Amino acid sequence: MLRFKSLGSGSSGNATVVEATGIAPSRVLVDCGLGLKHLLYRLGEAGLQPEDIHAVFITHEHGDHIGCARSLALRYRIPVWMSHGTYAAIGAPDFDGLLHTARDGKAIELGGLQLTPFTVPHDAREPLQLSCTDGSAKLGILTDLGHATSHVMSHLMACDALMLECNHDTDMLARSSYPPFLKRRVGGQYGHLSNAAAVEIARTLIHGRFRHLVAAHLSVQNNRPALVQALMAETLGCGADDVVVAKPDTGTPWLSL
Repeated sequence: MLRFKSLGSGSSGNATVVEATGIAPSRVLVDCGLGLKHLLYRLGEAGLQPEDIHAVFITHEHGDHIGCARSLALRYRIPVWMSHGTYAAIGAPDFDGLLHTARDGKAIELGGLQLTPFTVPHDAREPLQLSCTDGSAKLGILTDLGHATSHVMSHLMACDALMLECNHDTDMLARSSYPPFLKRRVGGQYGHLSNAAAVEIARTLIHGRFRHLVAAHLSVQNNRPALVQALMAETLGCGADDVVVAKPDTGTPWLSL
């Protein structure tokens, strides 16, 4: 069985645990964008210790994703995967032999868990997002991109669950107090997904066996959970409460596939 839990999602920090359960579970921490103290606390709330994490995967170098990755890895001897571009962007620090290079389309085997990174259009050096499978179920993680290319969509077909960025409402962003350059960045082709863009992605990917949609990376200033839930519920033909929103401080419950 595959299960996953966001530990927190948003500009204040992102981290998600993905686990292939079984006699010997395999667990990866996708992004590590919190302070070490906060990350350990949220792992504890999830029923985990840092020693239970078998690998860390970093999607890109922005602070709300890289966070305490190096400190966590060195203290607990956890291997870390990231792209060469991400590693260069953080200044190529010493990971004491724990660093592995992730590449677009090259699968990473972690016990009973397989991760497949894929490139996305975002204003970072070499950003990657992920699909994760235990061989029977598939989870897609898609945040921090300005638009979904055909390459992105091809990696997310047949997902049983999707963690999908719903960053901003276009009208709220336009009316916000953000300076013009930041509005252009967030709403641009290499920024973040709007609610409308996320709805179109969900509409394409949802199928009869689909189990969970998690709305992630919501802007505190330029979006509202209830708005996202209503839009996605209309798309999925379900109740608003069936759409899970990953919160900045508590993330999500454990969700199983």
